[in-house]
Amino acid sequence: MFVASFVQLLPILILTLSGYIITRIYYINLDTIIKLLADFFMPLLIFHSLYYSDLKSDLIFSITGAVIVVIGLNGIISYLYARIAKIDARGFMPANIFSNSGFLGIPLMKLWGGLAAVNVIVVYEQINSTLIYTLGILIITGGLSAQSLRSIIRSPILWTIFLSIIIKVFSITIPDPILATCEFGGNATSPLAALVLGASLSTTKIRFNRHIFVGICIRMVGGFLFGYVGATLFGLTGLSRTVVVVTSALPAAVFSSVLPMRYGVTSEYASSIVIISTILSIVTIPLTFMFFS
Repeated sequence: MFVASFVQLLPILILTLSGYIITRIYYINLDTIIKLLADFFMPLLIFHSLYYSDLKSDLIFSITGAVIVVIGLNGIISYLYARIAKIDARGFMPANIFSNSGFLGIPLMKLWGGLAAVNVIVVYEQINSTLIYTLGILIITGGLSAQSLRSIIRSPILWTIFLSIIIKVFSITIPDPILATCEFGGNATSPLAALVLGASLSTTKIRFNRHIFVGICIRMVGGFLFGYVGATLFGLTGLSRTVVVVTSALPAAVFSSVLPMRYGVTSEYASSIVIISTILSIVTIPLTFMFFS
């Protein structure tokens, strides 16, 4: 089972390594690529997946509840540790709270479980992304402000989620050419996300201390345990349970190190947590699949 899971992960690892090597050979404006991925390609994938999703409302509610449990408990532990250790919570908390459910999770689940798994993780990614661009920004900026509200309102992912919900609720039919365009563009999300992940790793220096160690434990061990708790509390079983637990234990989201830098907050903790947890995921992802497949 471990070997089979590793083989499923191999295409992502190859593309991630390719992204790392490419940025060592050529200069690439990573900020621009990240914006294109997050603000254009990923919204296309989310819209197309949600439009064709056959998930029932009660399952969507259960996935949403489980994700909130994971993020909430990880957030509480991260905040308490930051207060006790007397470190800046703004640069420490996001990497522990938010998993890489988009750049890594979506291509991973597509390889593992096909469209059925993608439908589940897209819901997970909706909640995760919504909270990254709301709760995450509020944490980084230190609370409500004009700057944080502008950033939240300008997020294309949030508008895509809102639009998708409206279309679902009112059963609005979208013309086939538009859906075909969304599918065509959305298919680029997974490989491009893996490349961006590798490229982002090549531009960050690795540091290691006790705070980073604790952050990694909160993100991966805490995520795994709280993912199991959330899935159990909301009665998730089978494929949905596996997707939620495995995704909850994924490495830290790339944006957890990018967002602090955008707002002038040091990301020495976040950047190292992202890199080290991503490297460790070569082992931890097959292990989590082994336990919950």
